[in-house]
Amino acid sequence: MRISKKIAGPAGVLLGALALTACSHAPQTTTPEIYNPQTANLPGAMATDTGSSIFTFGKGSSSTTAPGTQIQVNAYLWRATLNTLAFMPLVSADPFGGVIITDWYTPPATPGERFKVNAYILGQQLTADAIQVSVFHQTEQNGQWTDTPADPATASGLEDRILANAADLQAAAQNTK
Repeated sequence: MRISKKIAGPAGVLLGALALTACSHAPQTTTPEIYNPQTANLPGAMATDTGSSIFTFGKGSSSTTAPGTQIQVNAYLWRATLNTLAFMPLVSADPFGGVIITDWYTPPATPGERFKVNAYILGQQLTADAIQVSVFHQTEQNGQWTDTPADPATASGLEDRILANAADLQAAAQNTK
């Protein structure tokens, strides 16, 4: 049985990568969990002594977590940002770095314009300066998308909506304790 050269090259690379992965001598001490927006479960979310929540990679207290594996963003802001931007297609969501990037979204009412959002969660506290939203706007002109300035009120409005949602999530979590 002959394997074509088009398949043999990529298959060899894949098998080599698998072999290198299998030969790793570093023991796996934790298994990463993934945020599931369907159930709104946060991976390894835990409360700190101050009552705020943070993400952690794996389980356990922060004193038993390996250095560099603790996520430095507020869990309520993270979830609220995902909830608020859920109407837009998601390109990337990095809970460790606190970055959420959407793809272009065209509102049904205005097919000649589209928006893209980058959201940055900058800290562990549920404060206004812990979230930064950048909105990009384009309009269609002669069949080409052209960058146009986004209204600054759009970004601040999204930030306000995220903060309100995060506060609601935190209040709901405290009421269930």
